[in-house]
Amino acid sequence: MCSSVSLRDFINDNKPLILDGGLATQLEAQGFDLGGDPLWSARLLHTNPEAIQDVHYSGSDVITTATYQASVEGFVQHLGVTCDRARELLMSGVHVAKHTLQKFISENKTGRIHGLVAGSTGPFGAFLHDGSEYTGNYAKEMSVEDLKSWHRPQVECLTAAGADIIAFETIPSIKEAEALVQLLREFPNSKAWLSFSCKDEKCISDGSLFSDAVQVALKCPQLVAIGVNCCSPDLVEPVLDSAKTLLTPDLSWVVYPNTGEEWDSQKGWLAQVKKAGSLSQFCESWMRQGAAFIGGCCRIGPIQITELRNVLKGPTQ
Repeated sequence: MCSSVSLRDFINDNKPLILDGGLATQLEAQGFDLGGDPLWSARLLHTNPEAIQDVHYSGSDVITTATYQASVEGFVQHLGVTCDRARELLMSGVHVAKHTLQKFISENKTGRIHGLVAGSTGPFGAFLHDGSEYTGNYAKEMSVEDLKSWHRPQVECLTAAGADIIAFETIPSIKEAEALVQLLREFPNSKAWLSFSCKDEKCISDGSLFSDAVQVALKCPQLVAIGVNCCSPDLVEPVLDSAKTLLTPDLSWVVYPNTGEEWDSQKGWLAQVKKAGSLSQFCESWMRQGAAFIGGCCRIGPIQITELRNVLKGPTQ
């Protein structure tokens, strides 16, 4: 079961928590070919967990597990394992991240004595492996109960393994957000953040207003943050600004954009039409807007996360 996480327990001097960057980005830099794999980096939990441990970026305050594209159904379908083994693999994502974090803390390289492990769970569209986490089209054919049923095994595994917080990531649909909020209530000792993919400066990927998505989050006190990820850094400030009047003392923003490139399920990452700004360029504005979790998503690596940390917390912290 997750520990009871309070932002006040981990944020000192009103500084945000630094999230890590794109795990798959670092794995691909090490020579792993993940782009066409329906399990993406989660396959390595089965074939090479040491590789995941080696690239978990421990200089951040939060390590995110390699389970974004992992699901019990996906492991059974693509690895040919039993349901019990699939659950073990999902839980191992938390164990690997915790081991990495404890090793980093024990070495005490920066004087830091704590950190968090975020159990990543992606949308149903990530399981489909067709890019629909950036459209949410599948939600039109699914009920809230359908979506709850699909997500439940993943949340069960991540909480049972002891993730400090659940990261509901790249959610494209307000219906799926409602399902996750309802599902989270089944795990009353757990905390989570809810992060959306977005299509423009006001809307999440299914066309719903981001402000309406925030209203969904306000229904659940277990959510400590809501925001956006895997979008261009240029979009973050206006998206947050569109719902600024809804932010409460108990709910913060979480933001971790990519480099501004777009994903195509057939071609991979497409070159930017225009140069997007960097995380370090925008991060102080995000913090002033109320972001308590700031990091990077796809195509963001340790260099950019270090730059981000230096700006927000100073190079010696």
